[in-house]
Amino acid sequence: MKLVTLPNQILTCGNLQLDLSKPHVMGILNVTPDSFSDGGHHNAKEQAIAHAIQMIEDGATVIDVGGESTRPGASVVEVEEEIRRVVPVVEALAKLNVVISIDTSQPEVIKAAVKAGAHIWNDVRALTKPQALETAAALNLPVIIMHMRGEPTTMNNLDQYDDVTQDVMNELKQRIDDALAAGVKSHNIMIDPGFGFAKNAQQNLQLLQNLHQLMTMGYPMLSALSRKRFIGEALGGADAQHRAVGSVAGHLISIQQGASMVRAHDVKATVEAIKVWQAMQSA
Repeated sequence: MKLVTLPNQILTCGNLQLDLSKPHVMGILNVTPDSFSDGGHHNAKEQAIAHAIQMIEDGATVIDVGGESTRPGASVVEVEEEIRRVVPVVEALAKLNVVISIDTSQPEVIKAAVKAGAHIWNDVRALTKPQALETAAALNLPVIIMHMRGEPTTMNNLDQYDDVTQDVMNELKQRIDDALAAGVKSHNIMIDPGFGFAKNAQQNLQLLQNLHQLMTMGYPMLSALSRKRFIGEALGGADAQHRAVGSVAGHLISIQQGASMVRAHDVKATVEAIKVWQAMQSA
């Protein structure tokens, strides 16, 4: 593992800004009935807003709203249903002066969400849906391009790599090149290595160990490993509800290697760990 300084970059999110030279915690808000860790907990609007407010109070600077589960084998959600789940929550969050990202692959969903007040497109499918590239360019908003092979229904069969870190970088570069060619601005791009997507436990750990290599691509990075299965395996088989400490450790390792943002279920614990690390850095 190599320690890396966070990039000196400001991410413009509508009328808000994120200083990416400091680590940010993206709080996960799944408004779904079937997400792997917290499905059904916050899929009513009132519950979702209350949870978002709690995460903001705990130190989250970004709230990531998702209306479709992307766990292995997750069922497909119709676009209209995804919009119905996401937009009312975004409209309420827009009043809280917090950066809002939308975890979706659907151009129609991100367009509706941006109209409601969202700022960032967090796309696990890396703008591969029809019209996604054109939509990202037209909206001129920050986009998070994540590495995945296949779909959630097929990705577990696609974990063959020569060198997982290098292969992830090569495949991310292709998606970035496609985005740039479509008119997406370079300063709007963040990358996500896609922990848990088309990668087995050992590959995820190798990727975490070598995460600093992705910083040579020249883009700020999000690390999203919260409560993932490989964290549970590293802990000896812990289920999703008992992976908080392991997730915090993984996110701190990610930040030390250059990740400007970590996507977390356990916001308070993650923020506190970062504060200790920052205090050490400035001692």
